[in-house]
Amino acid sequence: MDQVTQAAINSDRQWRWLMELAEFGAIPDNGVNRQALTALDRAARRQLIEWASEIGATVSIDEAANLWLRVEGSDPTAAPVLTGSHMDSQPKGGRFDGAYGVIAGLEAITAMHQAGIVTKRPIEVVAWTNEEGSRFAPGCTGSMSWCGFKPVHEWDDVKDADGIFYGAALATQLGFESDIPRRPLGGPVHAYVEAHIEQGPLLESEGLDIGVVTGIQGSRWFTVTIEGESAHAGTAPLSLRRDAMLDAVRAIQALSDAMADPDDVLRFTVGRIAVSPNSSNSVADRVTFSIDLRHPNADILTARGALIPSVIQSAMTVCDARLVENFTAMPTDFHPLVIAAVEHAAKATGHSIKHMASGAFHDAQFASRVAPAGMIFVPSHKGISHNPAEYTSPAQLAAGTQVLMHTLLRLANS
Repeated sequence: MDQVTQAAINSDRQWRWLMELAEFGAIPDNGVNRQALTALDRAARRQLIEWASEIGATVSIDEAANLWLRVEGSDPTAAPVLTGSHMDSQPKGGRFDGAYGVIAGLEAITAMHQAGIVTKRPIEVVAWTNEEGSRFAPGCTGSMSWCGFKPVHEWDDVKDADGIFYGAALATQLGFESDIPRRPLGGPVHAYVEAHIEQGPLLESEGLDIGVVTGIQGSRWFTVTIEGESAHAGTAPLSLRRDAMLDAVRAIQALSDAMADPDDVLRFTVGRIAVSPNSSNSVADRVTFSIDLRHPNADILTARGALIPSVIQSAMTVCDARLVENFTAMPTDFHPLVIAAVEHAAKATGHSIKHMASGAFHDAQFASRVAPAGMIFVPSHKGISHNPAEYTSPAQLAAGTQVLMHTLLRLANS
């Protein structure tokens, strides 16, 4: 009997873990609000550690507060195979985004342990810090720090909505977890594979089980600030106003027109607007809005991003505009080694597949800079994500974890 048939994924246990994890930050309608580097985040991590201790996994954290669970292989000097995802959520998030990838990794190594399987290479499950970026932008700061894309203190001066600095929140997290052994950032890695809900409708609409993810489209995030002058809404003549709101609306409409794509591949989003003084009877003196630009082609992403400054300036009638680019990640192609391993695992376990790119960015995008990487998608009901209505059935999640375990076995015995 081979190792795959020896080990069995326990769908009930995996579902129970996911539902218990969702209690940390539970909000109405089965939603989750568990922000990075908060007390809720720390409590959820302690629960994960408790579950991992049941199979004797060793636990450590690094300077970026990434949390690591390790099971040894027969050759402890061999470079490990990594799997995992993140545990932070959007403010009105669901129970599966990110958390599934961490729990799937834990379920896979637990099933192997219970079957008495020891792979050649160690396997490590990682919970990356601040993937979402909803409290501290940008996201993926933990994986970016780990792979050396940016230094760990790059975002120390970034503030959340309450004025708390990222650097201070990270220091607090590390202080609360000072009893956990510390490890350095980086290190040799044989491969990385991340399980995740699709966050889109394709697998469900086509009746397929597994997404074999071939890459991730690139992302560019900007912040635009329009500066005008406040005035009384009842007395200031329109001809004399420097209305930041009106010029912001003009800029957003002009950007929307400039980013139009007849093929509907480009993604352009203004998702956050802040207005000052934010009073119904005052002219706005400052409007700040975000831009999220994405495309799978690096040349197109670069060219469309280069248009943004001139489009904004041409839309200004009476105000001044400032543009800051906060985050850039060019498109990523995943490694043939991991893509082939996922495809083999899905076919060997009898699951239908679709080769697909990811529209959302993930920590795998940065892990791929230092190791062969890939992802496994499972269906998302109606494609809903970043929403309490996010849902994937226990059977679909178990199928993804079965494929993940098979993939880990293949990579960790190579």
